[in-house]
Amino acid sequence: MKILPIAVLAALVWSTAVVQAASKKPGKKIAPKKSAPRRTAASSTRGSSTQKEAREGVEQKIAKGASIPIANAPGLVPFFEQLYRQQRGESAGPLRVLHYGDSHVAADEWTAGIRGHFKNLFGDGGSGYSLAGRPWKSYRRLDVRSGSTRGWHSDGLVGRAGDGAYGLGGVSMSSKGPRESVYIVAEAPQFELFYLRQPAGGTVQIYDNGVPVERIPTAGEMGPGYYRYQADEGSHKLEARTLDRAPVRLFGWVAERTQGITYEALGINGADVPLLLKWNEEVLRSNLQHRNPALIVLSYGTNEAGQKGWTLDKYRDVFARLIRRFRQAAPSATILVIGPPDRAVRSRGKEWTPLENLDLIVEAQRQAAAAEGCAFWDQQAKMGGKGSMREWILAGMAQNDRVHLTLPGYRIIGDAVFRDLMNEYRAFVKTREAVAQTGPLYQAAVAASR
Repeated sequence: MKILPIAVLAALVWSTAVVQAASKKPGKKIAPKKSAPRRTAASSTRGSSTQKEAREGVEQKIAKGASIPIANAPGLVPFFEQLYRQQRGESAGPLRVLHYGDSHVAADEWTAGIRGHFKNLFGDGGSGYSLAGRPWKSYRRLDVRSGSTRGWHSDGLVGRAGDGAYGLGGVSMSSKGPRESVYIVAEAPQFELFYLRQPAGGTVQIYDNGVPVERIPTAGEMGPGYYRYQADEGSHKLEARTLDRAPVRLFGWVAERTQGITYEALGINGADVPLLLKWNEEVLRSNLQHRNPALIVLSYGTNEAGQKGWTLDKYRDVFARLIRRFRQAAPSATILVIGPPDRAVRSRGKEWTPLENLDLIVEAQRQAAAAEGCAFWDQQAKMGGKGSMREWILAGMAQNDRVHLTLPGYRIIGDAVFRDLMNEYRAFVKTREAVAQTGPLYQAAVAASR
């Protein structure tokens, strides 16, 4: 019997009672409500006079957040199907998740927690794609070491306009001199270097643990280039060093294993949706197709909420355009939208109050995700609703800027994201296996696929 295409199985799980079953939580859960609860600052901090009480309040809200359903959860079915097959050894290669976002993602504290959960359950596929070198001083990925010499210029950061050819992560490293290098240290047998081919481009020498292995010319017709290197198991320091006075532009490294899952954090400090829409579509499309992600996570909105001029319709349309761009470039990838966390601002230099514009951004993202068939995870609601940032501050789970979380805060949010995804995944598996045994639609699809 042939394995059914993902599209066929997705259609089955979407149908009638199957969709209803997929939205239920296994075990003892609070019944999902139709709308996400919103709380004011006063109600979210009432009685939380100490850090211990505030922490308990935050933990209670996160626990109750399990009752807030992922909007359009059936949109995750194609990803769940790939997880199911990968977990059972029915598909080759690692499963890749690309998580795009702003500074919340760039810090890799939030994403590192989600990454750890996925790898513990589905296997460690390696670090996957990370940016080349050190494109900004505080750049880091907690699962890989990287660095570069000083003679590189980074493009794609906020405030640095350019041609948009920045690669998969929206940030590139360029040099025009010899003996400039970028490196990555990772445990993996498979490596790749993503770079830009360009007229009169320079040549780079690839080293593995200090041993020269190959020279890569980057000269050619303008467009993305790829160099693949097969190594032995173990730890490797892969280095790319320029050899001449010619332009070289590098996008990033890939380090991965033959099985498991990768969770790749692609955040840029200060990023917003309009920034991504300036990326070169051809380069991004090629990089995405080459990477072939199973899931793309989009986490934006914090910076847009602080900008004037957005209306609900305008931001919804811009966000929907971003979703369509990723979907056209990677049509087989599932897309999950994660809304921004709660945020507060100082009112007239006196008191901190909830940022009103955040409600507009969250609702616009929710509507855009629904219109484009994407799942939506409401981070503000999971935190406790509007004004909840105050209690997170008291609990030591958010920073004093009322924008960013602390490491414990990011980790508890990461735990909640993974918890909710796995609740839906377990329901999917249960439904899938029941349909496989008894569903007439499934049997008809099996017969048609023979």
